[in-house]
Amino acid sequence: MGDSQAWTAAPSAAERARSVLDVAWSCAVTAEGSREEFVGAHTVAEDGRVLLDVPEDSALVAAAICAPRGEPAAVLEFADVAPVPVRKRIRARLWLSGWFTPDDGKLAFQPTRVVLRQPSGAVVVDLDEFAAATPDPLATAEARLLTHLADCHPDAVERLTRLVDSDSLHGAVRVQPLAVDRHGLTLRIERARAQADVRLPFHRPADGVAQLTERMHILLAQASAAACPRALQRQRTDGDG
Repeated sequence: MGDSQAWTAAPSAAERARSVLDVAWSCAVTAEGSREEFVGAHTVAEDGRVLLDVPEDSALVAAAICAPRGEPAAVLEFADVAPVPVRKRIRARLWLSGWFTPDDGKLAFQPTRVVLRQPSGAVVVDLDEFAAATPDPLATAEARLLTHLADCHPDAVERLTRLVDSDSLHGAVRVQPLAVDRHGLTLRIERARAQADVRLPFHRPADGVAQLTERMHILLAQASAAACPRALQRQRTDGDG
């Protein structure tokens, strides 16, 4: 999608759900009263169906064969974990309920209900929107991008706090990059006993790493032109003794 397309400041629930599903490395499956954890065992079809490669002796195989078609028989759970170490690293959880059918040596999972839980609350994702949505174009590169920003450019992260309302920085002890998508960057502001997230939207969406670099340069230029937050000024003064 090009820069001239219609744009919102955050991904839709369906897009967010597909992004979580696209990058998750593991999933938990509850079926027939049992729960199994699978690592690196699933892939995702274009329409959002999950293809699960499980051992032949897995209880899921029997559950898939015996379950009445069309009746929810299993729940899949995926966790979205922040790549940068922060408090409460689970950024979102995704639950898919539905049924399995055998498919060329794998189990194909057809969701009948999709629930996305983020810090703002849980939302039921429309199934048609979920099937039609695509993952964020930065989703698979996000972990590398955020860890590089946090580890190699802490000065840039501090500069970006100039774009944050000073009230949001009151009592801040650490600021880390929490998430990035085509629409913007989210910072995690940690205080002594709490934390809050602040989103810095891009002026236009970024459809790849090259565009993201340009968007970040614009944010940093805006931050350089802004005054340093008094809260951080006081912290540096206090720290200097």
